[in-house]
Amino acid sequence: MMPERPTTPGLLLAGGLASRMGGGDKPMKTIAGQTILARAVARLHSQCDELILNANGDPHRFAAYGLPVVADTVAGFAGPLAGILAGLDWIAANRPGVDWMLSAAADCPFLPRDLVARLHQARREKDARIAIAASGGQTHPVIGLWSVSLRDDLRHALVVEDFHAVGRWTARYDPAVVAWPTTPLDPFFNANTFDDITEAERLAALDNG
Repeated sequence: MMPERPTTPGLLLAGGLASRMGGGDKPMKTIAGQTILARAVARLHSQCDELILNANGDPHRFAAYGLPVVADTVAGFAGPLAGILAGLDWIAANRPGVDWMLSAAADCPFLPRDLVARLHQARREKDARIAIAASGGQTHPVIGLWSVSLRDDLRHALVVEDFHAVGRWTARYDPAVVAWPTTPLDPFFNANTFDDITEAERLAALDNG
């Protein structure tokens, strides 16, 4: 029997600059009649106890989704680690007693429906404070499970060490890694370019998740 899953809020990271798409919010691009963000929310809402969105700028542009919008707590555009820290800070302030947070990129339209369960199983088996997803021989460190207890360490890395590489930072903690198959599609496919949007339209027809 699978152990009971601890309370796990989910953080969707939408703080990217979308420079390869000429700016704007990548998660608001449409695939097969739905925004990428709507697809990501649909994949996670049954796995997480609640969802929050990390985004900078005017939060009202995401009002239709009804999610708390949390801006980076570190000044300047500090990348996805700053978004993860913002989520951990929000949980520490608003959900005392919650020990774990899932993070996922908001521009991933095909996230697996067993993401939270498998990450928890892996971190439990390894007694790890971080568990991250992988596919196709590649890790995806922004898609992972984080102990809220890491937030002060992460703040120090960002503010004092000026450290921004997600994979290098997670390596400090010997994370558990969980691999997913890439057929019929890679569940961690993300839309970075206009060509990726075209490819996502094709993959949506293959998606049975």
